[in-house]
Amino acid sequence: MGEGKAIIERYTMTVTQVSIAVDNAPGSLYRASSILEKEHINIKAIMASSGLNPVQVHMIVDDPDRAVNVLGMNKFTVTTKEVIAVATPDHPGGLNAVLRPLIEARVNIDAMYPFIYLKGDEAVLILDVDKTSEAKEALNKHWVRTYGSEIYKS
Repeated sequence: MGEGKAIIERYTMTVTQVSIAVDNAPGSLYRASSILEKEHINIKAIMASSGLNPVQVHMIVDDPDRAVNVLGMNKFTVTTKEVIAVATPDHPGGLNAVLRPLIEARVNIDAMYPFIYLKGDEAVLILDVDKTSEAKEALNKHWVRTYGSEIYKS
């Protein structure tokens, strides 16, 4: 790995997205949420859409390894993916500070959802992209702040 790549990897971090498949029926998401509650695992960001059955629910939790373990033990189909938690200026047009570098790098956003906690004067978005390395490089090049494991503790 070249020196430039090492710098990008060090400053542009990822977080683990935990995804589960749930039936599109009343109580399905509640069951998963209750399991996490019982294990004292906090959901920090969540996105679901009822367009598919089963519904794919994407989450950022404060302990992804334990969440994968307990959800799997409770018969959920669980997958993980590294995604980017990115600081977005909280003002009109602030989102463009994140989108512009991704367009330049020809990175497509597969999913985007808000992190539940506002950090100072920035909104935090979770980006699930098709080319993570290229996205990290582009965001770093444009001085867009990203978060790593510290996001689990906020």
